[in-house]
Amino acid sequence: MTYSAAAGRRIPRKSHKSSRRLVGILCVGAGVAWVLSVMLGLSVTVSGPPRALALSVHILAMVLAFGAILLVDWHGFLWLIGKRELAETIRLDGAASPLIWSGTAAMLLTGAFLAPNVSNPWTIVKLGAVLVLMLNGIMLIPLMRRLVVMPPTTTFAGLPIGQRVHMLLCLAISQVCWWTAIVVGFVNAEL
Repeated sequence: MTYSAAAGRRIPRKSHKSSRRLVGILCVGAGVAWVLSVMLGLSVTVSGPPRALALSVHILAMVLAFGAILLVDWHGFLWLIGKRELAETIRLDGAASPLIWSGTAAMLLTGAFLAPNVSNPWTIVKLGAVLVLMLNGIMLIPLMRRLVVMPPTTTFAGLPIGQRVHMLLCLAISQVCWWTAIVVGFVNAEL
């Protein structure tokens, strides 16, 4: 997700409203995409080479998206402890966002062809984690739009407490959901 604003400028109130509207639209879109993926997965059975291809692309998409998430989160952590500047972190996030979202979209698409076993409670946990991680990423948009207009040398400690809590909460949710989805996915594949 690209965040539009010139560094050091305040975002007008209208932009805050447009951020809320954008977040709402994207959350509905993510929810619809997730439901369609699950419904398709319940109605389509793929086997043999097409299933192997879907599984391979699914794993590659997971590596792409999660790898980019880990890089952004690590860089964000380095900013948090004062080892990087905010401008560097925002720039990396802007570069990594297309990888994260395209990988996530590819996982939704290919996951639909992997016949999720929704009678298994762990599959439900994994599917829920995927939905939450998508919504969590969308919920970061307003925060990132506020960060992009701050001076490039802004420190984590220099943020208002609400923004710090928002950032740390989203980071924790992201990591918990990604690791849950990955571990459950691999454990379920072995069963």
